[in-house]
Amino acid sequence: MKVAVLSRNPELYSTKRLIEAIEARGHTGVIIDHLKCDLVIESEGPAIYYNREKINDIDAVIPRIGASVTFYGTAVVRQFEMMGVFSTSYSQAIVRSRDKLRSLQILSGAGLPMPKTAFTNYSKEEKSLIDHVGGPPVIIKLLEGTQGLGVVLAETRKAAQSVIEAFHGLKARIIVQEFIKEAKASDLRIFVVDGKVVGAMKRTGVEGEFRSNLHRGGSAELVKLSRKEKSAAIKAANSLGLAVAGVDMLQSSRGPLILEVNSSPGLEGIEKATNIDIADEIIKFIEANQPKKRGVKSKLRTS
Repeated sequence: MKVAVLSRNPELYSTKRLIEAIEARGHTGVIIDHLKCDLVIESEGPAIYYNREKINDIDAVIPRIGASVTFYGTAVVRQFEMMGVFSTSYSQAIVRSRDKLRSLQILSGAGLPMPKTAFTNYSKEEKSLIDHVGGPPVIIKLLEGTQGLGVVLAETRKAAQSVIEAFHGLKARIIVQEFIKEAKASDLRIFVVDGKVVGAMKRTGVEGEFRSNLHRGGSAELVKLSRKEKSAAIKAANSLGLAVAGVDMLQSSRGPLILEVNSSPGLEGIEKATNIDIADEIIKFIEANQPKKRGVKSKLRTS
């Protein structure tokens, strides 16, 4: 089997580990920079050209699509799907997960617990927006932010109003969420593959930092999940249609609360914290879902 990792950087830990896992299981692994793919759409059927050569021998793809190139990256994944190539993540599922507001609406509709969240269309009623989530302190997030960037903790009403006014003045779309004090600058990253939890870690921010992201200097450790936490993580991934997902969750006094679901979760932090070969679990998932015959259109999820 020939498996392509769609990645812009062959030196990334996640990319290298996936190639290692593919080859360790006796398959052929290749790296394709999705931004260098040309998509040809015609009556004879969809085609992809890479480095001026037509791709016609790929059995499965593992999308590693960065948030800044979601539009073109998912177009490439969709083209592979239309060619009958198996993908570990549906293109539409990636799109859903990247839209923070839409994904939260889907998770809420599925009955999943989450911090109380408010959104408005540049309303000047900052006070009401803050009250909707229970008052200060509040978390203010850019809808397009990643890796903890564009996330602000406003500890007073005045500070929250000033931050909201500033973002709205820049025409930046934001959500406002309640602050879960008892989480103590920690969250859980739970890795789900094919409807099963295959690894979990607890991330804690550095002293004085409310964000727990490892990119912001946070630390990670192995954690044992409760049944509720496992169940919520699996349900969250399934609700967004993601077979491979990193589910971020807070531990609160009222139980687990879903923060977001990542469609291209990094492997480095969780593999080092848990000593679990997550990359191998992803390749086993591909093996269990052999690609369909080429030329047969896959049924894409469109909700």
